[in-house]
Amino acid sequence: MNGIVINIDPVFLHLGGFELRWYGLAIILGVLVAILMSARRAAKKGISPEHIYSLALWAVGGGIIGARLFHVIDRWDYYVANPAQILSLQQGGLAIWGALVVGGLAVLLYARRHHLLLGRLLDVLTPGVLVGQMIGRAGCIINGDAYGSATSLPWGFTYVHPNALIPPEFYGIPTHPYPVYEVIWNLMILAVAWRVERVHKKDGLMFLSYVSLYALGRFVLTFVRQESVWFWGLQEAQVISLLVAAAAAGLMLYLKRRRPAVIETSE
Repeated sequence: MNGIVINIDPVFLHLGGFELRWYGLAIILGVLVAILMSARRAAKKGISPEHIYSLALWAVGGGIIGARLFHVIDRWDYYVANPAQILSLQQGGLAIWGALVVGGLAVLLYARRHHLLLGRLLDVLTPGVLVGQMIGRAGCIINGDAYGSATSLPWGFTYVHPNALIPPEFYGIPTHPYPVYEVIWNLMILAVAWRVERVHKKDGLMFLSYVSLYALGRFVLTFVRQESVWFWGLQEAQVISLLVAAAAAGLMLYLKRRRPAVIETSE
């Protein structure tokens, strides 16, 4: 059998009718790491770590809702026919763009409510979010839900466990290891983001560098994904990536030309 064989049961624990998957554990671990990293950075940026812990409830909750909503929209035909599956989060199906958009909205509202500098708060969160994404993608490797197209490359993933969420037509066939591609790209983004923060002191540039580069990578890498095509041969993630990249580029130019803020508030 060609490729790297993935024969791990995605289900970590059975409790009656409830299944706990490695994917769920990876998401939980990713969220915890993101919160702890952000709280530590907050103290260095003049923001109370307590804000991070308070914000986490809203940002994580909003992120999960957004991630599931974007996924359901992308596979609308399936969920219209199977509405009971919409809340089956343990089966996977969380779109990162949905988490970033809705979770980002929660951050915006929290920053306004507590009179925090939005750009600085987003910069505080950026490294933790990136690391959390990478941990979550590790869960996708076992789950088999973020699969790529068939490939003859020697590093293709071949799923053979019956509980894997890979579609039947790709079962036992080497596919592009999309989660690994994204983890590698996110590692490079993290390195660039750290560099941006050291060189440029304006709040928000680190975050905008992250979303711009993630949008670029997601647009390119999604060509090996197997998801629903929206229009012009592009998938949902690619359409959103184009919109986000354009918005981030505009905001980045604006911040570079803007005079530094002189008012800094932190509760």
